Amino acid sequence: MILFPNAKVNLGLNIVRKRPDGYHDIETLFYPIKGLCDILEVITTDGTPNTIEFSQSGLGIDCNPDSNLCVKAYRLLANRFGMPHVKMHLHKIIPMGAGLGGGSSDAAFALKAMNGFLKEPLSIDELMALALELGSDCPFFITNTPSIGRGRGELLEPVNISLAGFWILLVNPGIHVSTRDAYEGSNPKPWDNPIGNIVNLPLSDWPSKLVNDFEKTVFPKHPLIERIKEELYSMGAVYASMSGSGSTVFGIFKSKPVIPNSFKEYFTHLSEI
Repeated sequence: MILFPNAKVNLGLNIVRKRPDGYHDIETLFYPIKGLCDILEVITTDGTPNTIEFSQSGLGIDCNPDSNLCVKAYRLLANRFGMPHVKMHLHKIIPMGAGLGGGSSDAAFALKAMNGFLKEPLSIDELMALALELGSDCPFFITNTPSIGRGRGELLEPVNISLAGFWILLVNPGIHVSTRDAYEGSNPKPWDNPIGNIVNLPLSDWPSKLVNDFEKTVFPKHPLIERIKEELYSMGAVYASMSGSGSTVFGIFKSKPVIPNSFKEYFTHLSEI
């Protein structure tokens, strides 16, 4: 079985409040970018049950394979329900730590794939509950449809919004942004106008009303990320923003843009939405 775990972007992000447990409540709109995907192969083979052979290629993953979220997804199911022996190979294309949800997507797609190996497959709600144990973004990729995320991002409300016909350009300059650092110095406060209302406005209204609160703390520390956003607007983007806690910035265009030479040294992805 071969799957294509896709990226996502955040259309706006409001840091609502700091919670007693040290986490923050947010409100954001997750939007899947199905043109940018990793490649995940999962097959069952003869071998010792509840064991996995995992390999990876593509972009380097700076962690022990045992710490990979795909392996953790397998062990989560194996420990609770029992699993056949599995061989799994992950080819990474989505940059890591880039605000694009690549690792979360890999884990969620691995769960969905291996759910088919169970004698009694789990429901969507059960899969989402398991996905949350792997990461706050993981439940979104179980349904993989535009959704408002609240709480830590795991409380999902599907939204009827489509950007079909537009183009998206993703630019990642390879800057590592610590999520902890991104939250540091933030001023949590609910927006007067919730994201769900803003995204129903015409796209031309988004630049003045839809923002990512993380930009306020990340841009002063990493001015290059802000300059990329400014250049996307100078290219004619209808809306541009940093995704998640960064460092990827994206621009949404009415027609296919030409990638400027200034972006050639960065990771870029251009596709129709």
